[in-house]
Amino acid sequence: MDLQGLLEGFLTVMRPENLLYVVFGGFLGTIVGMLPGLGPATAIAVLIPITFGMDPISALILMATIYYGAMYGGSLSSILINTPGDGSAVAATFDGYQMAKQGRAGQAIAITAIGSLVGGAFAVFGFVLLAEPLAGFALQFGPAEYFLLMLFTLSAVVSLSMGNIIKGFISMGIGLIISTVGIDLQSGVDRFTFDNVLLSDGIDFLVVIIGIYAVGEILYNYLTINNPLEQKTKYGRVWISKQDWKDSKWAMFRASPIGFLIGILPGAGGSIASLMSYTTEKQLSKHPEKFGKGAIEGLAAPETANNAAAVGAFVPLLTMGIPGSGTTAVMLGALIMLGVKPGPLLFESDPNIVWSLINALFFGNIFLFLINIFMVGVFVKVLDIPARVLYPIILILAFIGAYTMNYVIIDFYILLIFGIVGLIMKVLDFPIAPLILAVIVGSEMEQNFRKSIVASKGSIDIFFSSPIAITLVVLIVLSLVYPIYMSYRQKKRLQSQ
Repeated sequence: MDLQGLLEGFLTVMRPENLLYVVFGGFLGTIVGMLPGLGPATAIAVLIPITFGMDPISALILMATIYYGAMYGGSLSSILINTPGDGSAVAATFDGYQMAKQGRAGQAIAITAIGSLVGGAFAVFGFVLLAEPLAGFALQFGPAEYFLLMLFTLSAVVSLSMGNIIKGFISMGIGLIISTVGIDLQSGVDRFTFDNVLLSDGIDFLVVIIGIYAVGEILYNYLTINNPLEQKTKYGRVWISKQDWKDSKWAMFRASPIGFLIGILPGAGGSIASLMSYTTEKQLSKHPEKFGKGAIEGLAAPETANNAAAVGAFVPLLTMGIPGSGTTAVMLGALIMLGVKPGPLLFESDPNIVWSLINALFFGNIFLFLINIFMVGVFVKVLDIPARVLYPIILILAFIGAYTMNYVIIDFYILLIFGIVGLIMKVLDFPIAPLILAVIVGSEMEQNFRKSIVASKGSIDIFFSSPIAITLVVLIVLSLVYPIYMSYRQKKRLQSQ
């Protein structure tokens, strides 16, 4: 660790203009993160022209804190209106929205801020100590290992559907089918595009997320429009109790390293980190039946993990020039335009950029914690908006968010289709998480599988050819067997009573 570089980075961030960028970027990111579809990648893409002519360090600080703030903001809409700001906030809907319906929105937002602070702080220190060694570990992942990692994530999420494993697999299958729409990257053949050129690039997973969660939730709530806010009359206290801390502290400490390590893996991102940490907590819990019904640890774990993953994603970006998420891919293009070349030599050629970024993330983390705690009363006021006013506003934001993905009208139709799909799944009690994750990772998972098969000349031995691959295969089997075993034990316990 370069202590002198870390000190110089601290002094750089403490400049008045850079502190202003930290505050502005964090606040803007929080607001943008709350809007369905307008996630950090979109915000940074829009702001790239503004960074032209800026000092590269200041530009990177601004973009990084917007990204970081959006991780906070995305959870707010998940908790208050059951509509994730982006993919990494999906897991916050499982228990966060249920807490809000129970009048515990204040505690939900407070634990989100605390978890994000814990995860972000852990990841910043992890970045300082382990950036280069962990980047070397990530380089050991080949196509087979990435395929198995994504398969493990899917199997772990399906295992969340305890009692509905079959429905979980059906949901996952639908998501994988959706991910195949578009041009096959290896053969160049159109698949499931119905001769529509606008579908050649596939279906944007954010449009799917917005359709299923925002539009689907609105359609479902319109079935009971005359009395939709019956459970939202009380906000509850805006801070957590000692029992809340006791229930969630170990979940946060476990989720921090999970999120950071997943974030380091290029392409994994906050979606996988948050869902994997949620799965881990549910499987370790003595009362897994509480999850999905307002368990505070079910919110603390994914929110801690996705902020840790946000920091972890900078490790492959800065040390190898490989984006760790969609947002850092946008940042990579911006850095290149600013004349910065991420890679192993960056620590030697321009270390001030790296250490300034680390300090900016640390201070941004503290600032975001404060605004989320002190403005929690403002955020929960969303619950006061009458349903007849709130639902049309959400619908308008959903359509704006969907359109800004690709600026094509066909996304409106896709949004409506998946809104109906979301309504049907909710009515029939199908789990949504397996579908969403399959849509997010499906294309990359397929490509890594096909690359592995080509490299091994058709042999599946490649999936057992390294210690990492074997470990992942074992974890996949355990993730599927464990819920079956727990279900069997629960039945035996009930029979004995």
